[in-house]
Amino acid sequence: MISIVDYGVGNIQAIANIYKRLNISVRVARTAKDLAEAGRVILPGVGSFDWAMARLNKSGMRESLDNLVLSKAKPVLGICVGMQMLAKRSDEGTLEGLGWIEGEVKKFTRAAPSQRAYLPHMGWNDVEPRCQECLFKDIGATGRFSFLHSSYFAPKDQKTILGVTDYGGPFASCVRVGNICGVQFHPEKSHQWGIQLLSNFAEM
Repeated sequence: MISIVDYGVGNIQAIANIYKRLNISVRVARTAKDLAEAGRVILPGVGSFDWAMARLNKSGMRESLDNLVLSKAKPVLGICVGMQMLAKRSDEGTLEGLGWIEGEVKKFTRAAPSQRAYLPHMGWNDVEPRCQECLFKDIGATGRFSFLHSSYFAPKDQKTILGVTDYGGPFASCVRVGNICGVQFHPEKSHQWGIQLLSNFAEM
């Protein structure tokens, strides 16, 4: 059973609809009790880091999520701000993140010589996988995914980077440490590439 964490943030129904079309069991979790039978967890997110973390902390599900992911090693996929929340901290706010992956969230800067980009990074962009198995199985050397963000996840260990995207310079658009994965893009808005990635996560 895939449980999508509904703490008032993210494209919950769009993700659920994809799994329903794939005939994969899915439920929306709004309480700690709802998470009890989770085999896999999706943590979506949009908006600012602090706002999302505050909503999650108030949801009553934080302790259950820590238990599922850290103690029971259930696969988890953070999406967009949900990926950024995997880090310890963010330049975008003051609240502590989940800290499930060593790293921090940094803002893109127009001042950097290589920064050709306007902010936010919005629309379609390539993701170059460093491993064409797991989440990127059957997607190909370069999948196209939908982005909307002004900050990026900077992992402490470069070996945790599973996918890279260029936007005025390369950044980690997918990370993984064991059962914990995160994608900066929105697979639920990324047509066949996103559908395949969500299907791959269901098989982890």
